[in-house]
Amino acid sequence: MHVKSLDPAFLRDNYLKAISFNCPSFIPCFVSIPFSTWKRYGEKLVSIVEKHKVIFPWFRREMVDSFFPPPKPPVYKDEWGCVWRFTTEGLQGIVVENPLKSWADFKKFKPPDPDLGLPREGEPPIPWSEVDAFIDNVKMSGGLVVGFMPHGFLFLRLTYIRGYLNFLKDLAQGSSHLEDLVEMVVDYNVEVVKRLVKLGVDIVNFGDDLGVQHGLPYSPTAFRHYLLPGYRRVFKEVKRRGAKVRLHSDGYVMDIAGDLVSVGVDVLNIQDKVNGLERMERELKGKVAIDVDLDRQQLLPFGTPQQIETHILEIVRRLGSRRGGLLFSAEVLHDVPLRNIEVLLKSLEKNMTLHNSLDS
Repeated sequence: MHVKSLDPAFLRDNYLKAISFNCPSFIPCFVSIPFSTWKRYGEKLVSIVEKHKVIFPWFRREMVDSFFPPPKPPVYKDEWGCVWRFTTEGLQGIVVENPLKSWADFKKFKPPDPDLGLPREGEPPIPWSEVDAFIDNVKMSGGLVVGFMPHGFLFLRLTYIRGYLNFLKDLAQGSSHLEDLVEMVVDYNVEVVKRLVKLGVDIVNFGDDLGVQHGLPYSPTAFRHYLLPGYRRVFKEVKRRGAKVRLHSDGYVMDIAGDLVSVGVDVLNIQDKVNGLERMERELKGKVAIDVDLDRQQLLPFGTPQQIETHILEIVRRLGSRRGGLLFSAEVLHDVPLRNIEVLLKSLEKNMTLHNSLDS
């Protein structure tokens, strides 16, 4: 597929048209390749990525060394007091110690200072001066300015603080300090977002895994009562500055997807197989930009090239429109064969403009 320009300003304009239903030239596609995949395949992967300039317009061979970050300590305590353990190099860790296991400790539990910097999951915050400098560089290039909030900013953060099972019990039982804790985490996020959007971003990316494999780990009623107002408050700060909201969630979320749209989500990044293309088409198409998270559990690591091609084509035909509203995201983990990586990139590029032949 030919894209008439890989200029950052053109790509930015096309992305904003796609998420605003304003007739983009092509479907924006983003493929993320973690360190562990680069480590496994090395030069072979470099040779594949170099062929796909439309998906990786920024890629240069000499960048690869920068994808190999210094090793993390096996254990890290974050600014909330949550202790993380890292067991696989290049992949995210898990919280193994929760600072508020007992509500008896609530009175002395305090949130971090938002002035520490932009928070990250399992890593120290980035100083605001560095965030500002990075955003200025993107603006100078004319590219899309994305503000990245941490994956696990609200629901997951609450589970990190209380422990996953403890927090689910809190939601089910309506624990006495629950609303106060939720308010504390929301207040912190609002202050961070205020600082971030003042720097002049086009869109703020949020991540919170709200679902599990076959459903929600809590009732939709509890979510709407205890958590949804917090999402509304955080997203409102983004909208006040005229920026857009992108929310990623792993797991099944269709029972609350409409609620998320109602509180300000402009781009909803959810998994295809778990949530079901038919239901996504029926309930979300045309109401929110759907950033389809391609199945990394079965399709990418174990599917045949033909299955990958067929699935991408089905997504475009079901969820695509010449008006826009469809995006693709794919995370290529180290269990994905090289042939599947190549067919994924080829299929995305081949079908990037197919939406232009579809009805609105």
